[in-house]
Amino acid sequence: MVPVIQLFARDAPWFEFPPGKDLAQLVWCPLDHDEEPGGSVVPRLYWRDEAETGTRGTLSDAPVPGEGEYGEELVPRPCTVSPTPAVEYPGYDLPDELLTALLPRLEQLQDRFGFWYTEVASALQNKVGGYPAWTQSPDWPHCGAGHRMEHLFSVASEVAYGRWLPLDEHEPGTTQPQWQAPAAEDIVDTIGPELMLGDMGGVYIFLCRRCPDLPYAHRFDCH
Repeated sequence: MVPVIQLFARDAPWFEFPPGKDLAQLVWCPLDHDEEPGGSVVPRLYWRDEAETGTRGTLSDAPVPGEGEYGEELVPRPCTVSPTPAVEYPGYDLPDELLTALLPRLEQLQDRFGFWYTEVASALQNKVGGYPAWTQSPDWPHCGAGHRMEHLFSVASEVAYGRWLPLDEHEPGTTQPQWQAPAAEDIVDTIGPELMLGDMGGVYIFLCRRCPDLPYAHRFDCH
């Protein structure tokens, strides 16, 4: 297993942790598991207490796979994050009747800003909470009790362009609209975990808070 996400409650005060827990850790096996539900990787999610975890000490070096064939694109580059709150909306999850009702307004927005609603409703980037930025048809998992799970984490391929890229990271002098402007070359190679999941896809982690054992599931989604 290799580490993918370590999120402290103090860094995401809007995110609900289980009682008595203030640290979330996600790891996964970077081998190919096409036969597994969700495909690609096999993740494991752990809820921990930061103080208790800290007393056990830390590793001097990040663990790396020791055997088997694995793709480097599934092993994250060590990096830190600065969580930034953002308001998201469901993209392809919008009910058909609601989409029909909103269509005239969405077409007006497209004419004005040059992008379609589903291109910017939710971010195809690494995030906690919000909505999955599906590139295929929505595929929400259900727990064993039949509850539809909520989206917990998105771990996405590097997206070096788009509305969600900070303006100061855009390529200087670009004439493209903000939502599709490329990143500056010196930024692309320094930010993020440097992942490539399939064809610019992502792994979405889902959680059921209605069940006491907090079951989770994942989906792999790409172009």
